[in-house]
Amino acid sequence: MTLVVSLVISVALGAWALVMGVVIVQQRRSPAATLAWLMVLVFLPVLGWLAYRLIGPQRLTRKRLRRQITRKVLDEALGALHEIGDAAPARHRDQLARVAISCGEAPPLHADSLELYTEGEPAFRAMAAAIAAARHHVHLEYYIWEADELGRRVRDQLVAKARAGVQVRIIVDGTGSGGARRGFFEPLVAAGAEVAWFNRVALLRIRVRRVDFRTHRKIIICDGRVGFLGGMNLAATETAELAGAKAWRDTHVRLTGSAVRVVQRAFVEDWLYARGTELPFGDAYFPPTAPREADAPPGDVVQIVTSGPDRDVFPIHKVFFAAINLAVARLWLTTPYFVPDDAILSALVSAALRGVDVRVLVPARSDSRLVDLAARSYFPDLLAAGAKVYEYQPRFVHAKTFVLDDDLAIVASANLDNRSFRIDFEIAAVVYGGPLNAELAAAFRADLDHARELTRSTAAREPFWTRLGQSGARLLSPLL
Repeated sequence: MTLVVSLVISVALGAWALVMGVVIVQQRRSPAATLAWLMVLVFLPVLGWLAYRLIGPQRLTRKRLRRQITRKVLDEALGALHEIGDAAPARHRDQLARVAISCGEAPPLHADSLELYTEGEPAFRAMAAAIAAARHHVHLEYYIWEADELGRRVRDQLVAKARAGVQVRIIVDGTGSGGARRGFFEPLVAAGAEVAWFNRVALLRIRVRRVDFRTHRKIIICDGRVGFLGGMNLAATETAELAGAKAWRDTHVRLTGSAVRVVQRAFVEDWLYARGTELPFGDAYFPPTAPREADAPPGDVVQIVTSGPDRDVFPIHKVFFAAINLAVARLWLTTPYFVPDDAILSALVSAALRGVDVRVLVPARSDSRLVDLAARSYFPDLLAAGAKVYEYQPRFVHAKTFVLDDDLAIVASANLDNRSFRIDFEIAAVVYGGPLNAELAAAFRADLDHARELTRSTAAREPFWTRLGQSGARLLSPLL
């Protein structure tokens, strides 16, 4: 009897492994992610199945909804921008721009103004001023909106705008903003604002929506003319005024001009997904671009790149990879979560071997011990190639930025990890030329004054159990 039971169990497990192997392989994930899921499902069938049902399937209702969007209106709004001949990067950067365009993203466009913020307080003052000046609409989309003093401050300002007749629409992520209960937004709804939850976690929806698809974007659009994007969430931890010395070191940008239209488009698509209704498109949301006068300042050339699991390609990953490979003199990277896939790691190592000044700045301690362990398993590869790695000491650095050579800068919501590249909905601003490169470089140098440089000997002196933990965490990198 025991032999029969063992045989039945073995056959059942074999059939289970075969069926799940077919299912996982057909999803065309990366080899590392495929093997990771197979190991979890085979060796932990019950827990693995529950985890797979929660975060495994790559189905996304958004794929169907996206086709229903009024693309004709959006394409007409953006199509004319292709004809703006002076909104083009330098010739040697054309290839990078074409990577994004080939992935279905908008071309480089004008930003009449571009302002950089490396601390929360000036950034939130600028946001408050833009909201106060709005006359038609204010759109916000945030991964984290905390029900703390800063969150209430922004909410109450929006309540006043909604009561004054301004259209206020808000998208908040169902996971990241889970701490802000529904009651927190009731004053907004009562004032006439609309609030949509992006993929809110609910047991009844697990079967139809993967619960860990998140909007990781942090964007504001006012009247279709002023936009904000970057790494800053609506949380008191972002400002020294409220968090003191523990305030996060983060980066955000404010932009005006044609490039804001692409930020607006990202919001419109997410609104359709989260709310299920289209917005009434028109000039009020996508203001016409005024002809540029001959003696007008050139402004900045900005390419807004979005990415998410509703795409067959991952534009931000492709742009990051191409940018690293195009670097000639320097590549200074700041990220809170450094868990690169094989392609990004290889590109960084190759850049360092080519003689590019590759520097990577990460927090000495992030808010995830597992991610910290995984990240440090990649440092020996970088250090061996001649790259430099720094740990920012005073507080949590949450910025996601690139400084490439002296003519390219990137500010994004995306981290250097699989989640940002393939699972979350992200947004990035690629800035060609202009002063932003020098401003970000100055901020990077200032951060290095508060950072500890790691060396190959430092990594070698790590205790055995720490190195073992790093290696183990690295195995889970495709799932982080």
